[in-house]
Amino acid sequence: MSHPLDQIVATLQGAKRILLVTHIHPDGDALGSQLGLGFILESMGKEVFFYAESEISHLYDFLPGGDRLRTELPPAGNFDCAVALDCGDCFRLGLKREALLAATPFMVIDHHAGHQEFGCHRWVDAKRASTGEMVYDLAMALGVTLNYEAAYCLYAAIVSDTGSFKYSSTTAETFRVAGALVGLGVKPSEVAGKLFDNFSVNRLRLMNEVLATLTLHGDDQVALISVSQEMLNRTGTEMADTETFINYPRSLSTVKVAVFIKEGPDGMVSVSMRSKGTAYDVAELAARFGGGGHRNAAGCKWAAATPTAVAAQLLPELLALVGC
Repeated sequence: MSHPLDQIVATLQGAKRILLVTHIHPDGDALGSQLGLGFILESMGKEVFFYAESEISHLYDFLPGGDRLRTELPPAGNFDCAVALDCGDCFRLGLKREALLAATPFMVIDHHAGHQEFGCHRWVDAKRASTGEMVYDLAMALGVTLNYEAAYCLYAAIVSDTGSFKYSSTTAETFRVAGALVGLGVKPSEVAGKLFDNFSVNRLRLMNEVLATLTLHGDDQVALISVSQEMLNRTGTEMADTETFINYPRSLSTVKVAVFIKEGPDGMVSVSMRSKGTAYDVAELAARFGGGGHRNAAGCKWAAATPTAVAAQLLPELLALVGC
């Protein structure tokens, strides 16, 4: 049986019009991989359509090609194939999931450990630190020399999903790919600045309010923070502005697991979890509540809930995870 990468390569080589999509509320890895692959395919003479369910966060305005994302989806018959990037579950494709999956063959490139299989050809490697790494290897398999825009997007994807190379998912492969992208002209300091030194005054005020919610549990090994709609309204910010906030409680020396509880506008409460090392598998914990992710970074959601109720339900599980 051929490797999934070989199947994807053959399909892309034979296609002329290609649909690229990622998960809803995309992060840096998702967008960087989607845009990076688009530049790669266009360098091969392909026609590429970049689909996004909604406007992307202003935090990623700096990514080359971001202005080409479209929220209106043409009929599936317009495309010879489709590729979903960094999407671990077909339901995370969003409201137009069925219309997207109708574009066949529908292929998937992903690195989530809890991946729920969908699509025709799936290349899933949970050992990779980011989907951006995998897209680079796809480019090599396609025989493409990356242009600067593609390299920039893929480097941003890798830096975003590795927390600037500090997460335990970072491997020698991560540095191999990142080094190659830097060799193509990408400046690490520039990308890091765009990703991490990008606060507005309002965002800083929001962070002040969020960090004021910090509570520590289990001999200070578990940290919880939360954000409410009221905080967002008061500071003139949006949920996208909370990205990276979870890194602050995670940075405490005693903390093994950090949790960020977010109140949505529709009664939905989402939870992000981050852990240190290999001993604390938050993906397994998230899966108990219908979520998923990676060993050190995962999440889940509750409908018609309150942040207080969600915290009360999660806390015993979190304490058990760290042995308290």
